Amino acid sequence: MFQIAIAAHSSNPSEEMARKAEKFVSAIKRNDVIILLGGYWGLMKVVADRALSEGIPVVMVLPMERDVPVPEKVVRIDSGSEYRSRSIPLIRSSDVVVALGGGAGTIIEILLGYAMGKHTFVLKGNGMSSDNLEKAFPDFIDERKVTRVMYFDNVEEMAKEVLSSMDHRKVEERFG
Repeated sequence: MFQIAIAAHSSNPSEEMARKAEKFVSAIKRNDVIILLGGYWGLMKVVADRALSEGIPVVMVLPMERDVPVPEKVVRIDSGSEYRSRSIPLIRSSDVVVALGGGAGTIIEILLGYAMGKHTFVLKGNGMSSDNLEKAFPDFIDERKVTRVMYFDNVEEMAKEVLSSMDHRKVEERFG
């Protein structure tokens, strides 16, 4: 199984953001994938609900600050960690990181993905803080050039690139 961590905003999304998230999930549904999320609220809930309706397995690594009921078919992991630190096992457990748009939490997960050598895909054009990352880091986050951060305006194109990375999960360890 190909494990895709999805970083997404914790607030209720606009209709356009929700539509893009649903398009992404639908675009990956015919493949051997699992979606990993950090919660069941905001844009993450939209992703989870669509994934479950498409028959895609969902794992949630939940923070201790927010104990929420999740759908029966979700694999629930109560991390015992606060919001930011629960992102470490979430990202570490993934093969790739996909950011659908968000604020500080989404940006933290993008940076963790890069630092851990995960292929990292960022959807732009959502009016969220994560849209600004490309200005500061157009290709790489730092001089180590661990893995290229890839930015997309089109969610379908991003989904194709994510799926094409299934055969290239491992990144040479040049980080620490």
